[in-house]
Amino acid sequence: MTWPPPPPRSQRLQLPEARRITDTAYLASATGLLFIALYYLPIGGPFLRLALPLPLALLQLRHGGRSGLMGAAVATLLLSVLMGPVRGPLVLFPYGVLGVWLGWCWNRGTGWGMSWSVGALVGSLGFVVRLAVLSLLLGSNLWVVITNAAARMLGWLLTVLEPVLGLSLAPTIPQVQVMAAVLILLQNIVYTLTLHMVSYWIFPRLGNPVSEPPEPLRPLVALDPL
Repeated sequence: MTWPPPPPRSQRLQLPEARRITDTAYLASATGLLFIALYYLPIGGPFLRLALPLPLALLQLRHGGRSGLMGAAVATLLLSVLMGPVRGPLVLFPYGVLGVWLGWCWNRGTGWGMSWSVGALVGSLGFVVRLAVLSLLLGSNLWVVITNAAARMLGWLLTVLEPVLGLSLAPTIPQVQVMAAVLILLQNIVYTLTLHMVSYWIFPRLGNPVSEPPEPLRPLVALDPL
């Protein structure tokens, strides 16, 4: 005895589900390609860093949290195969996590204050994770190496400027480390704000608008180059 085949309708994906799967595959692949280009190409680094979180943010904005997490997982698995199990997951820190976070906020209409501030912290923590992984791979504490080199360079610069300034300054290693941490945080504040502005300009053209900016930033956001 053979069972009759199911009706053709039950074998077909509904259009929203098919679109969700397709968007997840394409946007996760775009994230992987951008990360490979950032890692291996000697040019275009700032533009690639700016574009990296956007595919996952757009995926999260279109289809919700589950699709955003699936896209991040697919991009991580793809890069783990292509670049190895250590370098591949670095796409999450901070680009993957930041893209999922921004998409989550914009999907729920959260204000820029929350998405911007937490996004800057996510970016700073992502830098720490990447630095720790690279230190593990190289067998040397890169944070100590960088801050020691910065302290020597700053000390030399202040020695040169001492006759002009009339001050004798000698920065210590802890002071240089605090300054470096503050600079990293400021850099990620600017980076996250730039991501907000670029997304505000681009995503509405794709049919997925993001949250409105606060009033003090409206004159800056109004400078739409597109």
